[in-house]
Amino acid sequence: MAYQDHIIEMSQLIKGKTGAWDGINAEGVARMRLQNRFKTGLEIAKYTAGIMREDMAAYDADPVNYTQSLGCWHGFVAQQKMISIKKHFGSTKGRYIYLSGWMVAALRSDFGPLPDQSMHEKTSVPALIEEIYTFLKQADARELSLLFRDLDAARAAGDAAKEQKLVDAVDNFETHVVPIIADIDAGFGNAEATYLLAKKMIEAGACALQIENQVSDEKQCGHQDGKVTVPHEDFLAKVRACRYAFLELGVDNGVIVTRTDSLGAGLTKQIAVSHQPGDLGDQYNAFLDCEEISPADMKNGDVVLNRGGKLLRPKRLPSNLFQFRAGTGEDRCVLDSITSLQNGADLLWIETEKPHIEQIAGMMDRIRAVIPNAKLAYNNSPSFNWTLNFRQQVYDAWSEAGKDVAAYERDGLMAAKYDATALAVEADERIRTFQADAAKRAGIFHHLITLPTYHTAALSTDNLAKEYFGEQGMLGYVKNVQRQEIRQGIACVKHQNMSGSDIGDDHKEYFAGEAALKAGGAHNTMNQFA
Repeated sequence: MAYQDHIIEMSQLIKGKTGAWDGINAEGVARMRLQNRFKTGLEIAKYTAGIMREDMAAYDADPVNYTQSLGCWHGFVAQQKMISIKKHFGSTKGRYIYLSGWMVAALRSDFGPLPDQSMHEKTSVPALIEEIYTFLKQADARELSLLFRDLDAARAAGDAAKEQKLVDAVDNFETHVVPIIADIDAGFGNAEATYLLAKKMIEAGACALQIENQVSDEKQCGHQDGKVTVPHEDFLAKVRACRYAFLELGVDNGVIVTRTDSLGAGLTKQIAVSHQPGDLGDQYNAFLDCEEISPADMKNGDVVLNRGGKLLRPKRLPSNLFQFRAGTGEDRCVLDSITSLQNGADLLWIETEKPHIEQIAGMMDRIRAVIPNAKLAYNNSPSFNWTLNFRQQVYDAWSEAGKDVAAYERDGLMAAKYDATALAVEADERIRTFQADAAKRAGIFHHLITLPTYHTAALSTDNLAKEYFGEQGMLGYVKNVQRQEIRQGIACVKHQNMSGSDIGDDHKEYFAGEAALKAGGAHNTMNQFA
């Protein structure tokens, strides 16, 4: 509803109360309504699911339309990210937020810092989703408050043209609320547990849930060793649980991202159930590392498979885990991905050990031969040493092309002495274009960095501590933080305004009129940053 329509509707409602509501300002109500566009998390989930579906269709039409996100571990971090995006690019289109289970475990658990092994409280995930959207909605309220103040000033100055321009800006306001792709890990238990958590996450506002095919009780970070996968039917039950949760809550276009860790997972806890040769369970079991035996070779407690009339004994570790044959990871990733898409998934996630476009593309070519519109969400992970990886990729390409690489030591290419070399320059250019190139070649619809704000918080804090507690003293803060905020137009330099003090003043004036005791008067030190 347009700004003026809200005012008209409220004016008529107030007028109908025969004087009892004359102390209510219709325009004030209109402003508060526009500042609180989303009343519930479910409204957000439905709205943002629509955005993702539109973006996926746009990518299918042209891969230049890929999307991006950064992982955020606090509502304030997500808010500042979206404010920055609107400031620099004028629109939030194609920019999402990623909620990483790793960062929840490391930063948001009541147990304190934990590894990425699903040991944190699962309720902390929906709590963070709700927190992020609370901060994004507050960013809306703050920006609209600034527009309303400018509107009042234009009206007071009798500048009708500027007043109309500001009304148009209000009517065409773009919200900071964007899709969250939320990490549900391996589901935190059985399919019922997955369903219950999925509901909480959707009710908090998540339109996209990312779930992985590891076992819940042995879950590991995708870039650590010791990963254990589950048979497809076990995983698909959890995928269906997520879909049921979406449908129950009326988010019919909710997005499910299925992640396979099979590339780095050489173990399984279970042998899949198979009813006939070639079924899904049989395909899963076919990757097991087995030895053919005769009945006489069988030992007490052996688990034996019958395949084509042969007795096969899977290799079982002392941990009671079964081992896959070496070199089968890519084949298992392809089967996992096709199976997920055929059973209700919308997007894929293949966790790799390095950022190599052709490695990803090789698997996606095979997947797309079966499902042509298959798309990936890809982790541009801080667990990769991007500098070293891409310098080595350039080194290998040069070497294969017969170019002289004698001046470079392949294993030592991270050294700063190479930073200004032609090889390093080409590697940096490949990093710069990695997302666009991979979107075009490897079917990557969404590029995300899982843990960037974890690292930026550590880096900026280290730099401040080094200066402030050293010889620079207060100049270490003023020169490197506050002065930069002012020079770069960082809204947070006016931290009272960012925290909502001006919005509170607006409300005080609505509630008490001229009697309101407001914080934003002449003696507010934030006026130094006007």
